[in-house]
Amino acid sequence: MLCGAHCSGGVKKAIDRAVEIEADSLQLFVQSPRAWRFPDHDPADLAAFRERRAEAGLEGVLVHCLYLVNLATPKDDFYEKSVYTMRRTIEVSSAIEADGVVLHVGSHLGAGFEAGMERVAPALEQILEGTSDTTWLLMENTAGTGGTIGRSIDELAAIFERMDRHPRLGICLDSCHLYASGCDITDRDELDRLLEEIDSTFGLDRVRALHVNDSKAPLGSNRDRHDNILEGVMGEKLGVFLGHPAFQGLPAVLEVPGHDGHGPDAGEIRKLRELHARWA
Repeated sequence: MLCGAHCSGGVKKAIDRAVEIEADSLQLFVQSPRAWRFPDHDPADLAAFRERRAEAGLEGVLVHCLYLVNLATPKDDFYEKSVYTMRRTIEVSSAIEADGVVLHVGSHLGAGFEAGMERVAPALEQILEGTSDTTWLLMENTAGTGGTIGRSIDELAAIFERMDRHPRLGICLDSCHLYASGCDITDRDELDRLLEEIDSTFGLDRVRALHVNDSKAPLGSNRDRHDNILEGVMGEKLGVFLGHPAFQGLPAVLEVPGHDGHGPDAGEIRKLRELHARWA
């Protein structure tokens, strides 16, 4: 398993942070995560990222989409900005040869899943045009808050089929979101059933990355509250998820507070590796 973390610093500095905390894989933003303005990256910086990645030996690199993106929104201004931002994100991610771009599909804001799908489908058609054999688009499952799309494998599978099983469309599974949405991934039998469902709809080869987060909120709460490894309600039993044979070899990225609230650190990476070793 490629134990890694979401690291701050963007294209210029995220790799330095990943090396500092001894990560095998990396997730980063290629713009400010909470502002629409998309920067004009210097091609020299993108080339330097590729070179630095090779030097550092990072085996998995993911780019996370802007938090504001909502491909299901009925609001035209938000929709247009979301599609534009995702197209630019894919463009830069392909230029740095990232392995995947992680997407929160968005929320229908009460309009209903089918109405949301009518917005999501044409947006994804445009966004997927920019993907490559190197850089896939990865839909992330959600905790199920409000009108968010992706709270179940069924919802993600419906998008997948609508996109005619596009060859560069995959999924990123978030452990905290699965647990919060009611899937007890600390139970091997239930986790096996989840993976059987994924295999019968997407195919397990479409699972391209993991977000490994403990949860502050209880099973089925629909609350997205990440916690540090071994400090949340899943605790040691998060190892059931980490150790599953289907997930070995994947980038497993931490999105946790860290000991000081400033994000994943070397201690969290160490705990992740040790937990994986106990259960793999």
